[in-house]
Amino acid sequence: MLIIGIAGGTGSGKTTVVNQIINELQHDEVDVIYQDSYYKDLSHLSMEERKEINFDHPKSIDFDLFVEHLKILKSGESIQQPVYSFKEHNRTQETITTKPRKVMIVEGILIFTHPDIREMFDIKIFVHADSDERLMRRLKRDISERGRNLDEVLNRYKRTLKPMHQQFIEPTKEYADIIIPNNRFNTVAIDIVQTIIKERLL
Repeated sequence: MLIIGIAGGTGSGKTTVVNQIINELQHDEVDVIYQDSYYKDLSHLSMEERKEINFDHPKSIDFDLFVEHLKILKSGESIQQPVYSFKEHNRTQETITTKPRKVMIVEGILIFTHPDIREMFDIKIFVHADSDERLMRRLKRDISERGRNLDEVLNRYKRTLKPMHQQFIEPTKEYADIIIPNNRFNTVAIDIVQTIIKERLL
C-alpha cells in the first residue's frame, strides 16, 4: 500500500490537488481519507460550546483513532471511517466503510503535525497558497457550503485560523517531499505524483 499525505493551510487547494490526481487516474485502487472525518466526538457539548472549539489545533483531532485506522488499512482490513458535519460541529452517527486500496491518499491541514501519522506516509505533499487567496477561498466555501456568515468566518480567521496556521501548519512544510504552489498553471508536480502512483498500480 502506498500512502500519500497531502497537507497545507485551510483553503490552500488540497482538495483540488486530490481531485486532479484521482480524476486523471480513474482507478478503483485509489481512495481518500480526510482528516476532517477524525475531529473528536463532541456530543457531550452543547452547540454553543462546540462553536467555541479551536478546530485548527492538533488537539481537535482524534489522532489515536486516525493512526489505528491507517494501521488497519495497511494490514488489509476495512475500516468504518467517521462522518463529520460542519453544520453541527460534530461527528454524525454515520460511518463510511473504507476498504484498503493499493494507493491511499490522506488529506488534511494538520496531518504532518503528528509524528506517528507522518511516518506512515510514503510521500508527503504540501500545497502552498498565498494567505489572502486562502482567506478568500475559505470565505466562499464556509458561507456557501457550511452555513457560516461573513462575520463568523472573519472572526474565526483572526482568532484561530491565522495564528494556528503560523504555529502548527506552516512549519510542517519542512517535512514535505514535494511542495505544490497552488495555481492553475502548475501541472508538473501533479504529473510527477501521478507517475509514481501509476507505477505502483501496475
